[in-house]
Amino acid sequence: MRLIRPTRAARRGTALRRSSSVLAAAAAATVLALTATACGPEEDNAGGEPSASTGQSSDGKITIPDDLKDRLKEHGIDPDKWRNGEWKNWDKDKWLREAKDFVNPIIQDLWDPDRMRDADKAPQKPVENDISGDKGVTDPTPVPVRAAGVETPYHTSAAESGKLLFDGPKGSMVCSATVVKDPAHPGKSNMVWTAGHCVHAGSKGGWYRNIAFVPSYNNDGLSLAELKKATKQQIAPYGVWWGVWAQTSEQWISQGASTGGLGAPYDFAVLQVAPEKGSTGKSLEETVGSALPVEFNAPAVPKIENMTATGYPAAPPYDGQKAFQCADKPGRLSLVEQDPTMYRIGCTMTGGSSGGGWVAAGQDGKPALVSNTSIGPVTAGWLAGPRLGKEAEGIYEAVSKKYAGQ
Repeated sequence: MRLIRPTRAARRGTALRRSSSVLAAAAAATVLALTATACGPEEDNAGGEPSASTGQSSDGKITIPDDLKDRLKEHGIDPDKWRNGEWKNWDKDKWLREAKDFVNPIIQDLWDPDRMRDADKAPQKPVENDISGDKGVTDPTPVPVRAAGVETPYHTSAAESGKLLFDGPKGSMVCSATVVKDPAHPGKSNMVWTAGHCVHAGSKGGWYRNIAFVPSYNNDGLSLAELKKATKQQIAPYGVWWGVWAQTSEQWISQGASTGGLGAPYDFAVLQVAPEKGSTGKSLEETVGSALPVEFNAPAVPKIENMTATGYPAAPPYDGQKAFQCADKPGRLSLVEQDPTMYRIGCTMTGGSSGGGWVAAGQDGKPALVSNTSIGPVTAGWLAGPRLGKEAEGIYEAVSKKYAGQ
């Protein structure tokens, strides 16, 4: 199986190779890494300070504050080279890969309307809950569920959802993401949930760059032709929010791969974000008017009636400009017996939907984020996402505590 990663423009829709490392039941379907789409000028854990905002100098180059220059130097990055465009021309052999290495300086207006649109051209007291019977279990392959377009305006139908934009060594990429609640800032969260592979390349790479979240991207569901004439306000009505800190699992960093489903049971990440244009006095949650709670003790699969996955699929037959959803009763998928069993639903969404939130009723019966899109087959018949347990909860709490006093 393969991870559903953000698809790069140069490799959009490319099927991943089969892996011998998955169980026979899971290996029956080849899984595609939904790699974020790349095109044009677009692309944890504890430790370090949040990235500072940058601006434009009179010569049109990036202005980097002194404190950020020091931070870049700590990571072996020459501030002058970064200022002169190193943020888009970087050596993949010089990945910043460890948890403490995340650095993502805000570049004002980097994500302009053309860059956002073209990024998608790529070919991204606990209630008792006995799930002991799930270990190593793979249920029958689900019947494909045709993805349905989210009702417009998206802000009314799925206010917490949006698109994640970032750059990799080979170009710009996209994923999907969700605004989640922050225990340290009730009602004022700046936290976003996505897949680990949407912020970090895994065992053979490191942190991506220029990571930014656009809630309710293309809120009115404009066509690609209409978007070519759209304003930034139409494309990003609630602004562009840059990741000032990101955290993913150590398992993803050490094991994660675009093929074979390696690391997929731990393929989740949390971002702390800040508005590109500077503080307006409102948090992301206040700006969009909503945030989802995260359930780390979701009911066992047989007790879940359905899960709804939301995302911006970008690989054919989709173009990444519109939001879609799939709702289905979940099954179980086991890639490696010793790893946590994943959720699986029927769904035709493709690359670009990676990282999108899965919502179901939590132990209290209220809607909560219970997973995120991680892997799926080349045939786009189903999606699988990690079960959120103690590792995911630890990352969530760490990011919340890091900014608790701010």
